[in-house]
Amino acid sequence: MTINEDRTNPPSDTVIISIDAMGGDSGVEAIIGGMEMSAAINPDIKFLVHGDSAEIGALLAKKPELAARVEVLHADKVISMDEKPTRALRSGKGSSMWNAVDSVKQGEAAVTVSCGNTGALMAISMLQLRKLPGVKRPAIAVLWPSRNPSGFNVMLDMGADIKADPEDLLQYAIMGASYARNGLDVRRPRVGLLNIGTEDNKGRPELQEAAELIKTAQSDSDLEYIGFVEGSDLPADHVDIIVTDGFTGNVALKAAEGTARLVAEFMREAFTHSLMAKVSAALASGPLKRLKNRIDPRRSNGGVFLGLNGTVIKSHGGSDAVAFCAAIKLANTLAQNGFAEKLAARVASATAASKNTPIETDEA
Repeated sequence: MTINEDRTNPPSDTVIISIDAMGGDSGVEAIIGGMEMSAAINPDIKFLVHGDSAEIGALLAKKPELAARVEVLHADKVISMDEKPTRALRSGKGSSMWNAVDSVKQGEAAVTVSCGNTGALMAISMLQLRKLPGVKRPAIAVLWPSRNPSGFNVMLDMGADIKADPEDLLQYAIMGASYARNGLDVRRPRVGLLNIGTEDNKGRPELQEAAELIKTAQSDSDLEYIGFVEGSDLPADHVDIIVTDGFTGNVALKAAEGTARLVAEFMREAFTHSLMAKVSAALASGPLKRLKNRIDPRRSNGGVFLGLNGTVIKSHGGSDAVAFCAAIKLANTLAQNGFAEKLAARVASATAASKNTPIETDEA
């Protein structure tokens, strides 16, 4: 472990991930625990960890194998979970979150991961990294559990901006498809546009216009537009990308999280309300454990900010070590695949196509 020392150039196959260690509700210990779990299964990962060097150093002192792959960069400030984005922009410089994003801006790390305040993280990321040329509204993409072979669908926007016009929805489709190719290894992602029905005549005029734009762009953007989808299609296996505005997406996400917690509570009550129920639970412990692992929201932890000059992943504010490990795994996968560069090329290609200007692009 080094603290605020000059950095040496790592081997070319090493992925360096910038960590905001101070933003989560579960404390630094959960962050370090997630890093330890990830390091144990990813030998090429190294970390730049931003935060209270004394607190972080004390935890790393007990984990020498992890400490050897960590550089701690002290930050005095912490952006609280209830701090307004505008205030975070004014006073956040020098905070663990600000510095974690700055590491990506300076090319010192490939990806930033933070459990901190979502609004503040998006605002700071937009200020420091800037939007990709041609992007009007960045989006937050999340992995939604589904029956697809990968186990997930990609859904966006989940709350980066409550508005989205037809051109924004087209861009979300293109960026989401690039994410699915590089994060889930889906070669030709199927895109659905979230609506109140699947019939072609359903929905607001802007959804009708967005549908035509995505349909027209599908060949050049290497995606397949399957049409409108409904809320019941979110976990389905006939779509890979669900596109919607940030208001609708965020409501759907919070509703799903609340429903999952309610179902878990009902199951817990059902298997503990009597002696016979407890015996049944013991006999079914194997299937119940598999079910728990299958629907565990920690497996899909990590919202990716799309449309910026750099990759930022928002881990859930209440992430424990398992959930934070999942966010790091996603960060590592995207970095290994050169996602930031491919996304930029794909957006540039789509922007040029809309202006009828030819441009070469890498596979993204």
